[in-house]
Amino acid sequence: MDVQETAQEFREDFSRLRQEIQKVIVGTETVIDGVLTTLFAGGHCLLEGVPGLGKTLLIRTLSEALTLEFSRIQFTPDLMPADIIGTNMIVEDEKGNREFRFRHGPVFANIILADEINRATPKTQSALLEAMQEHTVSVARTVHRLEEPFFVMATQNPIEMEGTYPLPEAQMDRFFFKVIVDYPDHGELTTILDRTTKREMPKGEPVMDGKGITRWQGFVRDVAVAPQVTDYTVRLALATHPGDETATEMVDKYVRYGSSPRGAQALLLAGKVSALRAGRFNVGFDDIRDTVLPALRHRILLNFEAEADGVTSDEIVSDVVDSVGTTAKVA
Repeated sequence: MDVQETAQEFREDFSRLRQEIQKVIVGTETVIDGVLTTLFAGGHCLLEGVPGLGKTLLIRTLSEALTLEFSRIQFTPDLMPADIIGTNMIVEDEKGNREFRFRHGPVFANIILADEINRATPKTQSALLEAMQEHTVSVARTVHRLEEPFFVMATQNPIEMEGTYPLPEAQMDRFFFKVIVDYPDHGELTTILDRTTKREMPKGEPVMDGKGITRWQGFVRDVAVAPQVTDYTVRLALATHPGDETATEMVDKYVRYGSSPRGAQALLLAGKVSALRAGRFNVGFDDIRDTVLPALRHRILLNFEAEADGVTSDEIVSDVVDSVGTTAKVA
């Protein structure tokens, strides 16, 4: 099978998975596309929105469309790290001998739903750091490897809401995308009511397994990227750094810290998924631009002046995109 045929198969699988989710989830096409892009790029996704917009339902529907082990963790202020990763317990055998045995926590699954992740304390939130980055869990000097594929799909309420804790910057950076979930419009809300107020509720059916996902993750990384596009990606990431020669006036005024290298990695990998969805095996400038907001919005730390003036990270990212041209700077 040649590259074009494989790319067409990828598009068909992406479309089937998308359609299966849309049997249950109404509207929010950009949200679904963001979650699936994260999935095929091998990253983790953070969904932010007020309660009741279907964030948890979307992730649960995704788990139903994939034949993978699913685990849900409801984050609350009294949740402890051991409640997530597990702990060593004293076990007594039939002869009365006692020994420590590790009891796996709910993080040992393929898809983790970290529901309302910012309602737990920063200490508990940080329990996911190693799992998200290394796909391992370390307890009492023993490293336990998580089964592949492994995804964390987290939901959070806006940080202005009562009873929430901001996620540590290090953990925010480990999320491939941060996707904003907005209110449905009139037509979408009408459809939601029609689907959810009857006896029969829609439900997704399995359409893909773990081997299929792992295969497509490798294929995505094989997509070609021209030096000019790589250079454009690098300049976008660097332009978010205050003091950089390419930084805009808004960046210098309102940003404390810009995007990490993970932001540039997310841009390029998401651009590869975007190119495949468009029927191309090479990444274009538009593929990068289309993924800038979800890839960088959570990787920009604003200062107090930005908060006072009501400036958001989305406005900063949009300003950077407008200022950075596509002219290559490759030697």
